[in-house]
Amino acid sequence: MTEDLKKMYRTVMDDHFPSNMEISFVEGDERQTLFYEKVGWIIEGIKKGLRYGENPGQEAALYRLINGNLMLGETRTIQPGRYLASDIELLQSGKHPGKTNLTDTDNALNILRYLVGKPTAAIVKHNNPCGVARADSLEEAYTKANMADRVAAFGGCIALNSPVDKATAEAINQQYAEVVVAPDFEEGAMDILAQKKNLRVIGIANISRLQTFVGERFVDFKSLIDGGIIAQWSFVPQARTREDLRLAECEHKGKTYRIKREPADREYADMLFGWLVESGITSNSVIYVKDEVTVGIGTGEQDRVGVAEIARDKAYRKLADRYCFEALGTPYNELNDDEKKKEFDHKVAKEKGGLIKASMVSDAFFPFRDGVDVGISEGISSVIQPGGSLNDYSSIEACNEANVTMVYTGQRSFKH
Repeated sequence: MTEDLKKMYRTVMDDHFPSNMEISFVEGDERQTLFYEKVGWIIEGIKKGLRYGENPGQEAALYRLINGNLMLGETRTIQPGRYLASDIELLQSGKHPGKTNLTDTDNALNILRYLVGKPTAAIVKHNNPCGVARADSLEEAYTKANMADRVAAFGGCIALNSPVDKATAEAINQQYAEVVVAPDFEEGAMDILAQKKNLRVIGIANISRLQTFVGERFVDFKSLIDGGIIAQWSFVPQARTREDLRLAECEHKGKTYRIKREPADREYADMLFGWLVESGITSNSVIYVKDEVTVGIGTGEQDRVGVAEIARDKAYRKLADRYCFEALGTPYNELNDDEKKKEFDHKVAKEKGGLIKASMVSDAFFPFRDGVDVGISEGISSVIQPGGSLNDYSSIEACNEANVTMVYTGQRSFKH
């Protein structure tokens, strides 16, 4: 029975999807058509498509846009041929990619395109980031992203915006990952990664030009249970520089409420970093960021104060695991020494899970002050959120009471 269950994950699905697909948008006599072709790879002399869909037993196919142009109103779709995750170079196939491997890759690139200028690593699993970090070297960025949530990163997709050097490859090989994706691999790096035979190693040269994808639109389709389809333009964060942000201010019952303290440069950097990471996180979400590293990520919850608490609790747990693993090479949850656990717990509690002076990031407004109060009680110094709640004044008051600064983006960042 156990072997039968394991075999389920090794089974490669044959798919019956056709080699080409066309999607037409028709208005009267006007027709605009997008043309796609199915993608496959030659692996050990055999052409293979996607391994399977979201689960074994689901046939799936990957298509890339090869022709066509769509213009709706003032918005134009991305031009054919500028490929990222839809036309990967499979440098090492391992167990060749399935649907979730490519959607994780795609969402990692969705985040990385806004974080140019420094080596950056994004580790994504189940279409949400586990850890994202920027640093002066790629190895440092990867290590910080991994240690932000080492447990969740197990079996994730590691996406890097710079060519992988040997030091980064060695660091990656210390953990188990499903996918590594980068623009290139320096001499000797592939030899190191090849020690993990089942690791999928993907090269995408366009990662080096990710900034050119900022602001580009594509049509995002969502299929419904009855076969219906919702079509929407893809989301583009409008707040990408500090000039795009504004200090929190609102009117309530004839009185003006405004934030008293302007953010420092460090706070602006963290808030913008966090807001751009938010574009790749399932809503409702709240995250905490410090020194351009994610500290706690809360995703997919129904209430905002609840997700703020989840992100806080994760920050505490993940920091305890990090300290334990760095000191003893043992995961916190596997440590049998209660005294040692108390030491780590005390250290984490003293540092409030690494949240002191962190930035709090919310993909939608806080309907009540209890959301920002969660972060304030942990020592955050800044908040970034869309604004627009009837109760914005109470969140402003909460921040001013604690000398916390807050800015508005003026745009919600939901992702469903």
